[in-house]
Amino acid sequence: MTAPRIRPRRPGGHHIGAYGLLALTAVLYLVFSLALPSTFPTLDTVDSILSNQSIPAVLALAAMVPIVTGAFDLSIGYGLGLAHVMVLQLIVNESWPWPLACLTVIAGGLVVGVLNGVIVEFGRIDSFIATLGTGSMLYAVTGWITDGSRIVPGPQGLPPAFTDLYDSTFLGLPVPAFYVLALAGILWLVLERLPLGRYLYVVGSNPRAADLVGIPTRKYTLYAFAASGLIVGFAGVLLASQQQIGNPSVGLDYLLPAFVGALLGSTAIKPGRPNALGTVVAVAVLAVGLTGIAQLGADFWTVPLFHGGTLLIAVGLAGYAARRRLRGGAAARDSPAAPPPPPSSPTPETGATGTPP
Repeated sequence: MTAPRIRPRRPGGHHIGAYGLLALTAVLYLVFSLALPSTFPTLDTVDSILSNQSIPAVLALAAMVPIVTGAFDLSIGYGLGLAHVMVLQLIVNESWPWPLACLTVIAGGLVVGVLNGVIVEFGRIDSFIATLGTGSMLYAVTGWITDGSRIVPGPQGLPPAFTDLYDSTFLGLPVPAFYVLALAGILWLVLERLPLGRYLYVVGSNPRAADLVGIPTRKYTLYAFAASGLIVGFAGVLLASQQQIGNPSVGLDYLLPAFVGALLGSTAIKPGRPNALGTVVAVAVLAVGLTGIAQLGADFWTVPLFHGGTLLIAVGLAGYAARRRLRGGAAARDSPAAPPPPPSSPTPETGATGTPP
């Protein structure tokens, strides 16, 4: 009786899961190009997508880092609003040099991220509740600084070098697109190629196992929140350079798209776990879809409808991909080894052991 053969998993399913979202981006672009041949497949549309979606992409990467460790940072939208207001407050009202103002705000974002990590890990408060509370406090600070009104530069405007952080081009493309690529590349290198990234993934997948093997979960979760805050500070600088007016409530508009991109990104490139390249692909899908819908003349309420529906789909797909990944790992561990071949039957020409005499 022969033992049942274990059929290897075909690579096609993995490729569909890994690159399906990227293929969907291409399909959406083709569909909208056929539906809107005079407006959608143009260089202006590409420039608009790369420019307008750079800040949501940066913020989605900021949201992705704590998710790697199994935590959520709901303060990123509030932190974005405070960061961009603080940049303009320091430049316009305090007459700081713009490089010093930008570095100070980015450092402040790092401090806020560390504070979030301390509250979550050492205060033993759920990340949803902790970051929602700190986010509300950041929003209060924003209102206190601006007194509920906008910060508007004087007749001389903002320094041209500061506005060029967002408005300039490089190799014919908007500079913010290169910020996103550089940030995604750095996060990919850290998460996929360095021990720090592997530790963060272990903390997120199984904190108890991380403790057992000697990985300090508190420290690495704190690192994740600190990185998130640092990226949010950078996003605030870009938003200030783009808007050129301090609006105390603008940051909240970026919160939902950031989490949609981060969660949907965990279904691409590395299905089942958050990753930087998948997050960029997810933001590209959202950008192409929203741009096409807008050019079709859809009403304003379709944007939150699109984001809300996509968030539900993203959470469902992310959970399915994670469960599939765990099942695949368990099946590989539990599959029995192939049994040794049975001894050959004795024949008149061989001995009782099946070997020639």
